[in-house]
Amino acid sequence: MTQTAERSGGPRPGRFVGQSVRRREDAALLTGRATWTDNIALPAALHMALVRSPLAHARIRGIGAEAARALPGVVAVLTGEDLADDFAIGLPCGWPVTEDIKIPEHLPLARGEVNHVGEAVAVVVATDAATARDALELVEVDYDELPAVVDVEAALQEGAPLVHEQLGTNHCYTWPLAVGDVDAAFARADVVVEGRYLQQRVLASPMEPRAVVVDPDPVGGGFTVYTSTQVPHFVRDLLAMICGVSDSKIRVVAPDVGGGFGSKLNIYAEEALALALARRLGRPVKWTETRSEHHVATTHGRGQVQRIAVAATREGRILGMRVNLLADMGAYLQLLTPGIAVFGAFTYCGLYDFGAYSFECQGVFTNLTPTDAYRGAGRSEAAYAHERIMDDLARELGMDPAEVRRRNLHPPFHEPRTAPSGVMYDSGDYDACMSKALELVGYAELRAEQRRRREAGEQVQIGIGIGNFTESGGLSPSKVAAGVRLQSGGWEAATVRMTTSGKVEVVTGTSPHGQGHETAWAQITADALGVHPDDVEVRHSDTAIAPFGRDTYGSRSLPVGGVAVHLAAGKVADKARRIAAHLLEASEDDLDFTGGRFSVAGTSGPAVTIQEVALAASLAADLPEGMEPNLTADHHFDPPNFTWPFGTHICVAEVDTETGRTRIVRYVAVDDCGPLVNPAIVEGQLHGGIAQGIAQALYEQARYDAAGNPTTATLADYTVPAASDLPAFELDQTITPSPTNPMGVKGIGESGAIGSSPAVVNAVIDAVAHLGVTHLDMPVTPQQVWRALSVAGHTARTA
Repeated sequence: MTQTAERSGGPRPGRFVGQSVRRREDAALLTGRATWTDNIALPAALHMALVRSPLAHARIRGIGAEAARALPGVVAVLTGEDLADDFAIGLPCGWPVTEDIKIPEHLPLARGEVNHVGEAVAVVVATDAATARDALELVEVDYDELPAVVDVEAALQEGAPLVHEQLGTNHCYTWPLAVGDVDAAFARADVVVEGRYLQQRVLASPMEPRAVVVDPDPVGGGFTVYTSTQVPHFVRDLLAMICGVSDSKIRVVAPDVGGGFGSKLNIYAEEALALALARRLGRPVKWTETRSEHHVATTHGRGQVQRIAVAATREGRILGMRVNLLADMGAYLQLLTPGIAVFGAFTYCGLYDFGAYSFECQGVFTNLTPTDAYRGAGRSEAAYAHERIMDDLARELGMDPAEVRRRNLHPPFHEPRTAPSGVMYDSGDYDACMSKALELVGYAELRAEQRRRREAGEQVQIGIGIGNFTESGGLSPSKVAAGVRLQSGGWEAATVRMTTSGKVEVVTGTSPHGQGHETAWAQITADALGVHPDDVEVRHSDTAIAPFGRDTYGSRSLPVGGVAVHLAAGKVADKARRIAAHLLEASEDDLDFTGGRFSVAGTSGPAVTIQEVALAASLAADLPEGMEPNLTADHHFDPPNFTWPFGTHICVAEVDTETGRTRIVRYVAVDDCGPLVNPAIVEGQLHGGIAQGIAQALYEQARYDAAGNPTTATLADYTVPAASDLPAFELDQTITPSPTNPMGVKGIGESGAIGSSPAVVNAVIDAVAHLGVTHLDMPVTPQQVWRALSVAGHTARTA
């Protein structure tokens, strides 16, 4: 899959950081020894299944459960009314982006009305999963179908059906931002270019669907919750609120998690129901999502109508930008639903420097599954829009797309610089990154080949698409989060301790689900303490072991969680130095620490290893006066700013003008995520992200009919690409350290998903623009391309 270009070098701060140390997580995953939530089988466990609405909008007239309750093995069938007293609150929204936002009540089981296909109306509990599923067929629900609204633009029209009649509107919120005099910029522009782009709904489709097991403790009154989640600490805190249980009585464990991509950054009805039922019945309760349930009951990503306009001079210099969004909330607000589109507000400016910017987003309710975070949340949508409009601007001006971009890049900067949106980018050398990508792909030669094919009128045309981007990674600063009304701190916690034997244990508040934290955190710790990564044990994803944490999302794990580990390890090393100086009867300033050994610099005298220091710290018989025993330290890191990784992705695509078929023949990505801890992990993250961006560009869409019925309800209809559908990836880096943290790292988990979709769509349009096709919406299927070419050809013939 990968062709890795020769690297440009960069900081190599230690023996292990910067090296492609083999991932320690992979052995269990590849040999079938991982522990998924569905593998957890507790004695006397009951199994839960959910009766889900087949209608997008309806009143519930009644629920008949007698036949289901009579089925042997069924323990209980319960409705929303039955469980009304089991929940203190409904499912919460953690990002109310405006003071006047409208937040409908979101109950774990619907009462009185359903508002999207897949909303749960009753729960069956049985002694085994098969019986629970069989009982679903025996539950009779009497629905009174209501009109549904499935389109965000139609939802705001006068007379549109209301998703929530009690709200009196489908409008959820309006969130504005304005920097500079936008009207003046557009008034003095030589050229104004406008675009309307669609971000279709997509499904996360992780290899492991969601699952939860709740084990009640009849003695202590607490609960252990095993759940396939990205955010065990969030789940603990929010389950406590929803179910009215002290958070000290809830232990949440995320076992091995088979992917999340944002869909598991949430608290779901099934987790709350499982806890409530375990409490009510006094027995463990288990639920595992089916793939068809995933399509309707797990949050969707994207779902936006984007209108963007740029004002520019005839020389291609941008003067101002306007962005107006309609963001599809779906039927309810999940944990972060309203904030996803708002999060992208700060990156619609991309890598480009200009004087005036305005942004407005309207959140809109529809009778569809709620949307929420999906890899690159908000920033991917922003990059798509600004890179599409850059190509449209280039066509309007008759300029090369690369040249238009380069004329507007920020100059190199190594300290924070204000972006047009008003935020502070941390550091960047955008031209160096873009130049490397253009050189690596052979841009001039490709343009020459494109001209040749066009002049020859060949059936298969070639297009080159560019995807420049930056993202607000390292999601962290607590004060910034509060400023946009996100109800969560952005810090991260770590504990590092050396045992009596000299081994190292790291406890991290981040919760990995494929990113390689165990390997990378061991590398960071090993360099700080002069040990081998094999001697470092990394523990995570269990709130009993790691009680403090803000978990994993938003490209934050390394620049927040990894840095917290680095700083905690630094504290341990500092304490070890003080003890070593005491043991060697030397000044701390005179000690050299190399290869895990303390010695007096410039002498061949005695030395002491850090393992010997750890033993001395544990025995505590010979420590500096007033020093506490043991080598252990905590650190809570709350960075002063986001990090801003960036990159240039270039896609080269061939389009068959007779069939509309697209084939990606080359894909080059040059990314800058600051210094690399583990290059192989960086490549792996880029592989996955690029694959998801290509999937959105060419294949995937969660579709509905006019009544709100899903038409892509299974993987037979929802086209997730296979490895054989994807090209080789040619990857390289530039390295611009971030000044926001002592490691200079920026994060890479979402970059591939952000830069890829605009690069791919721009490439397809670039291949056929000379034939009159200058706009295509995702997914760019062969049928869509063929139809657009047919219309363009007919228009040309009849003009």
